[in-house]
Amino acid sequence: MMQLVINSYGAFLHKYQKTFRVKVKDRQFRFSPKKVDSILLTTGTSFSTDAVELAIEHNIDFIFLDKHGDPYARIWRPKMGSTAAIRRKQLELSETPAGYQSIMEIIGKKFSSQISLLKTLKRARKGESVAILEKAIQGLEEIRKKLKAANPEMAQISKTLRGLEGSAGRIYFGALSKILPGKYQFDGRSRDPAADYFNCLLNYGYGMLYGMVERACILAGLDPHVGLLHTDNYNKKSFVFDMIEPFRPYVDETVVKLITTRQVKQVYFEKIPDGYTLNQAGKELLIPAVNDFFEESIRYQGRNIKRKHTIQYECHRIANTWLNREEEPDVNVVEMQELVEG
Repeated sequence: MMQLVINSYGAFLHKYQKTFRVKVKDRQFRFSPKKVDSILLTTGTSFSTDAVELAIEHNIDFIFLDKHGDPYARIWRPKMGSTAAIRRKQLELSETPAGYQSIMEIIGKKFSSQISLLKTLKRARKGESVAILEKAIQGLEEIRKKLKAANPEMAQISKTLRGLEGSAGRIYFGALSKILPGKYQFDGRSRDPAADYFNCLLNYGYGMLYGMVERACILAGLDPHVGLLHTDNYNKKSFVFDMIEPFRPYVDETVVKLITTRQVKQVYFEKIPDGYTLNQAGKELLIPAVNDFFEESIRYQGRNIKRKHTIQYECHRIANTWLNREEEPDVNVVEMQELVEG
């Protein structure tokens, strides 16, 4: 199973016999719907309604990204991903101690993922970079201890959690910046638009990740809009922003590797008012790199699974926890979809 990414300007997706066919100028590519789990389209591409029909028949969703890599629309089958009991429980947990306990677990996994990445980067470096990364690891360990000690029933728990996240982010990204080549170093996170090359790559990669997380939430029966920590605003998928946190370091690692192995070039970026955007050549570098990284198998919860399946695993795990189920979530996406459809 793969994410089919259509990002060439002028590319056209349509149905041909029982397959997807993509036309790009004088070239054509065909893909079996049995090997596609989602379709991602960037600006300057188009598609036919028969392609949408074929996708819906095979439980494949369309995700549309703007020029910054942010998803702005999705086409999905018109039925719920699972029992409504999960959504009711999610609403009940919102702004309760039990709900904050769940979000504390999610944030804890994020801190652990960040620490794991910094340790991986430290093993491949020498000299001053080792000291920088070690100091950051110690700082994140201290913040993780404070998180574990926090009481989900305290009145200001939401503010406390945001404060810990902010402190951890400054330590973590500060360390990443210092180990990058000079022209790719950055001064904190920036969005809409990115103020530097690193954040430009990161934002686009996060947009791809956002689509994966939203899909996993839907398949697990979770409501993307009902957040536990992030504010519920009109048309904002707050729970996706909650659930995406532990997986952001996957994108961080991909971007750091691309930069430190000198695969990124300044010609991949275009200057726009107040920042930068990723051009077509930059997307052609980043998108396959992100997808390849998520396709790799890793050891997770005592088993070997693809990185992209860890997202589905965690969404099903939290849904089962809320419903007091004991069974282990299935990490095979195809089997999950068949279960949902059945």
